Amino acid sequence: MTTASLPKTALGHVRVLDLTRVLAGPWCAQNLADLGADIIKVERPESGDDTRSWGPPYLRDEAGNNTSEAAYYLAANRGKQAITVDIATAEGQSIIRELAAISDVVLENYKVGQLKKYGLDYESLKQIKPDLVYCSITGFGQNGPYAHRAGYDFIVQGMGGFMSLTGERDDLPGGGPQKAGIAITDLMTGMYATIAVMAALSHRDRTGEGQYIDMALLDVQVAMLANMNMNYLTTGIPPKRWGNAHPNIVPYQTFATSDGHIIVAAGNDGQYKKFVHAGGRPELADDPRFSTNPARIQHRDTLVPLLAEMVRGKTKAEWLVLLEDAGVPCGPINKLNEVFEDPQVQARQMQIELPHPTAGKVKLVASPMKLSATPITYAGAPPLLGQHTDTVLQRLLNYDDKHLQILKQKKVI
Repeated sequence: MTTASLPKTALGHVRVLDLTRVLAGPWCAQNLADLGADIIKVERPESGDDTRSWGPPYLRDEAGNNTSEAAYYLAANRGKQAITVDIATAEGQSIIRELAAISDVVLENYKVGQLKKYGLDYESLKQIKPDLVYCSITGFGQNGPYAHRAGYDFIVQGMGGFMSLTGERDDLPGGGPQKAGIAITDLMTGMYATIAVMAALSHRDRTGEGQYIDMALLDVQVAMLANMNMNYLTTGIPPKRWGNAHPNIVPYQTFATSDGHIIVAAGNDGQYKKFVHAGGRPELADDPRFSTNPARIQHRDTLVPLLAEMVRGKTKAEWLVLLEDAGVPCGPINKLNEVFEDPQVQARQMQIELPHPTAGKVKLVASPMKLSATPITYAGAPPLLGQHTDTVLQRLLNYDDKHLQILKQKKVI
């Protein structure tokens, strides 16, 4: 293929055989799909990806009735072709091997060793595709005392330290460990896996060598704690929870207004003074207990209730205008309806709409990746279960109608 004939996408030359389900693996595959890769999503016949049934809510059809597609599934599966294959059968294993032989990447998130018994592990597949990039995503990785355990995002958030840092202070009402409002470990594992796959593809394109990628949720959760890790490693003291406050800056937290909440991030003494002047409390700027950040940290428990009382006197909208004009970093805490109504979010086109075979159309969230030369593409809405089985097997493996009918009778596909 000449350079001129290459697809105008970053990964239009890449085919991915996606054996993953739920979130971390599908999130990685969706990223690759957005970048132009040809994604073949393999699911169990009849039931499919677990998240298809993780509702309500479900996508509604044009008559207002629930479809079989849960909103959870829709979040992570656009741009893919869906086929159903029973990999517990010899015929199903043969189909996967044939598809792997013409793919660049295999993604899987089965338990450690589970695919080996089917001859679908990396060592087996690289015999038929030596330059294959094979990415395994598990809870705890391929080695270590926990390798055999199933990995769940919530549990790993706790095990990996995230929940020791997240939540209100123990000495305040509602204090205690708190998980994130989304499956943040799964999502970050999907992001790290995306990077690793693209790095392995770059290496393959330069050297012709494939490789194995071992991704673990626990590894990712530990790695992503960033400066909190270093706070511990440099002092030997585990950081504690601060809720929506900051351990080193005051005020740098949320406040309740008369009709909602805002975030005030006064990162220096000048911004703090502008904040209290805007709120009509200039005496709080000159008080020696509060005039410098070290003093404010020392007297945090005295100052914060005074600031909270001040903020409650105005609406969220009033505060945002006041602080924006004063040059004090601030922002609203938006509900999702407010997020998608926000003019900046709309200007960035973060909501898209794609045709859907049963709902007519489906609203989805756009990719945040903005590339000038190889823009993101949306090949299609999240597919129905088995929507592309016949076309994929006919187009890529040259299966005829008779062969497909036999496989369906045996419930292989």
